Amino acid sequence: MKEAAFNCGMEAVLDLIAGKWKLMIVYHLMHGGQLRFSELRRLVGNVSEKMLSQQLKEMACDGLVQRIDFRTVPPHVEYALTGFGKSLASTLQPLCAWGSENMEEIGAISSARAIRSA
Repeated sequence: MKEAAFNCGMEAVLDLIAGKWKLMIVYHLMHGGQLRFSELRRLVGNVSEKMLSQQLKEMACDGLVQRIDFRTVPPHVEYALTGFGKSLASTLQPLCAWGSENMEEIGAISSARAIRSA
């Protein structure tokens, strides 16, 4: 299998976190520690079970998330960030701060975009 070739670090990161919900998953695991699937679904918001499951599987395969199976009946599975995932999470803190500082302006832009596309 040929190793992926990236032109810059941003391209490599985008390849890893491509997916609408992955950054939100990282964010909530960063703040919540180990979380059950149902807790993650509630925190992430408007994500389907299928999509959350798919994105968690991809993130586990990529080494960002650890799936912890307690091997009980009924099933008890939790998710946590790996060391690799925690290093990604630490880089998101400035982005979150920027989003908080500019939330009003971003909301106005989002509303205007919705009007234009209607």
